[in-house]
Amino acid sequence: MKRHLRALAAAGLLLSSTLVAVALGGNASADTLICDQYGSTTIQGRYVVQNNRWGTTAQQCINVTNNGFQIRTLNGSSPTNGAPTAYPSVFFGCHYTNCSPGTNLPIQVSQISSATSSISYQYVSGAIYNASYDIWLDPSPKRDGVNQMEIMIWLNRQGPIQPIGSVVGSVNLAGRTWEVWRGSNGSNNVISYVAPSAISSLNFSVLDFINDTRNRGAITNSWYLTSIQAGFEPWQGGVGLAVNSFSATVNGGGNPTTPPPSGGASCAVKYTANSWGNGFTADVQVTNTGSSAINGWTLTYNLPGGQTVTNAWNATVSQSGSAVTARNVGHNGSIAPGGSATFGYQGTLSGSYSSPTSFSLNGATCSRN
Repeated sequence: MKRHLRALAAAGLLLSSTLVAVALGGNASADTLICDQYGSTTIQGRYVVQNNRWGTTAQQCINVTNNGFQIRTLNGSSPTNGAPTAYPSVFFGCHYTNCSPGTNLPIQVSQISSATSSISYQYVSGAIYNASYDIWLDPSPKRDGVNQMEIMIWLNRQGPIQPIGSVVGSVNLAGRTWEVWRGSNGSNNVISYVAPSAISSLNFSVLDFINDTRNRGAITNSWYLTSIQAGFEPWQGGVGLAVNSFSATVNGGGNPTTPPPSGGASCAVKYTANSWGNGFTADVQVTNTGSSAINGWTLTYNLPGGQTVTNAWNATVSQSGSAVTARNVGHNGSIAPGGSATFGYQGTLSGSYSSPTSFSLNGATCSRN
């Protein structure tokens, strides 16, 4: 994913179908040299290693072993106030339709009972880079395209480079104190956890970092973990950098997003619209009329013909034909009994205006207020 997102942030590049990772196929048992720009292969029948060079036209080659990879050739360089040259990495999950063998990702955060990982790095001197461990999440179970949330764990930072955004505090996770940065690259939100000094190996709970991101209001339990990645972002130099070993395991069995009880409607929707010649706005209030909290919500309904949503607030709203899907954002994912969540949007209008007539929350029909 880095090849799109950092490039967009630094140079305003357009997304292109030509940036889909190229899978070399097979399973690396002996050392495999990859010089193709987006070339990849699998290791241990479980993980994908990718070259993923996108910030330079110069050649980059990685040597893939059964346990990881090493950067063997890196001819390009980038200014330190912009994007890095690449993100060679090993990952578990799905990255632009390239999914690791047998992965159970994407998986809803609420369904994760544990997520653990271990990583061992080899560093070099005289180069500018970070050793970055990435965790990707999205409101939908995406296997392709840009995810909305990127968690970056910076285990080593060399040179005058810094995460996206600004410092918002610190936190103790995995037995260490991390400096926390928060920002956006224009395509997705980023929370970065920066180690004060280089960490060459770490065995930790990925779920702890996900939970901390959730507690900051950036995601909810209804979001999906789509991939876990570990590698390097080199700006200048970096030959010899290596991931010596990598492992990741995500177990289900957690608590799924809470649906309304099936014994009848436990939600109510108030839909207030304002229309004019060729446009309209709508304010939507979703009330939990049940006796238990709703943790993570998705509201579905159909818009009458001629109505198209153009932008929304306080919810992630998508439209396919007349069908509309509105998902909670970080700060309004939980609705206590008797409580409400509100969102709104603006749209274009062709013809006369009318409001939608029926709504479903997490699959259950709601009454109208």
